[in-house]
Amino acid sequence: MALQSLIILIVILALLLILGAPIAIAIGAAALGAILPTLDGEVALITSAQRIFSGTSSFTLLAIPFFILAGNIMNQGGIAKRLVRFVQAIVGKIPGSLLLTNIGANALFGAISGSAAAAAAAVGGMVREGEEEAGYDMDLAAATNGASAPSGLLIPPSNALITYSLVSGGTSVAALFVGGYLPGLIWTLAAMLVGFILAKRLGYQGDAGKFSWKNLALATLDALLPLSLIVIVIGGIIQGVFTATEGSAIAVVYSLFLATVVYRAISLQGFYDILVDSAKTSAMVVFLIGVSNILSWVMAFTGIPQMVAQALITVSDNPVIILLIINIILLVAGTFMDVTPAILIFTPIFLPLVTEFGMDPIHFGLVLVYNLCIGNITPPVGNTLFVAIKVGNRTLSKVMPYMLLYYVAIITGLFLVTYVPFFSLWLPGLAGLL
Repeated sequence: MALQSLIILIVILALLLILGAPIAIAIGAAALGAILPTLDGEVALITSAQRIFSGTSSFTLLAIPFFILAGNIMNQGGIAKRLVRFVQAIVGKIPGSLLLTNIGANALFGAISGSAAAAAAAVGGMVREGEEEAGYDMDLAAATNGASAPSGLLIPPSNALITYSLVSGGTSVAALFVGGYLPGLIWTLAAMLVGFILAKRLGYQGDAGKFSWKNLALATLDALLPLSLIVIVIGGIIQGVFTATEGSAIAVVYSLFLATVVYRAISLQGFYDILVDSAKTSAMVVFLIGVSNILSWVMAFTGIPQMVAQALITVSDNPVIILLIINIILLVAGTFMDVTPAILIFTPIFLPLVTEFGMDPIHFGLVLVYNLCIGNITPPVGNTLFVAIKVGNRTLSKVMPYMLLYYVAIITGLFLVTYVPFFSLWLPGLAGLL
């Protein structure tokens, strides 16, 4: 039964995606098709409707539309240029400083906005002019911008981690948030290492003169209010002052205050457009999560996770090998799927297996998200990569040689996060969240 259901699931899902059907419709139809051979059609339809309702009836789920709204406000609120100045004040004297500035600002802006593509567009657009004036290879600049943008998705607040929390059966959002800092830093440092080595090889210099504490102080002061959003929201969640959902609402109020009162960067019409765009995005994400609840139920009912686990154990009962296979599957799947639907599909398949050999759900969640974020910068889907290419006005063929170097460094970071639980669990343990 499990094998038959899995084959039907894969065939329908692949066919609908090839035909261009929306991912939510494809997942729902594939799940329904997989259960029909073993369950009466009327019962399957009624149960599916109930699963959609129960999947969206979650207080924690409210955090996603609030964080989406807060991120969109930040995108339009003059935040990116302040973060760029802040990072530039830190790394400005280092060879290839503009590349390093792009990487660091992408990590910060991606974390605040919750969007890798928005980070690549906003930050990449700001550093591009300086890179052109300094004589940088613009293919390298575009690759650097694209390769570093997804790092912010691991740094809280992160909608991807909230989604994993929901589909994994209630893994602590606070623990996932705190655990995301080191994997996000690993991605950022991996990109910085490649950028620095290439800059040295190509002879790029930093800003002339000595490091200035005064410039750093002024840039820090200018970026303090945007950066404090992370401190307020994450600090409040960790300390138990408010929940992740309440923190997301606070993020909206705070970002709106900055964008309208402090920076005066958003008009009334602009705010209306942001609300409409956020509502559309939130509706798609929430409906996708609701539909994925049908998929989780179908998998549990038909025993697909157990069958996949048994198949992997047949190959090897060594956790190192199993995790390698899982990572390869996720890396391949990530090249064709966005992060959110991939989390919804693969979490119920692989989480039961890895917990059987003692892997912490927090650790696996961070490995899963880190892995799937790589799909943001790999063709053929790779929306963040294509945004970076468009911002840099380059072509894929010229950017890819540099991207290959970044892939090596970032995937090395993935294996560090996968096989060294310390990087995922030390900070949550330190905060008393395990």
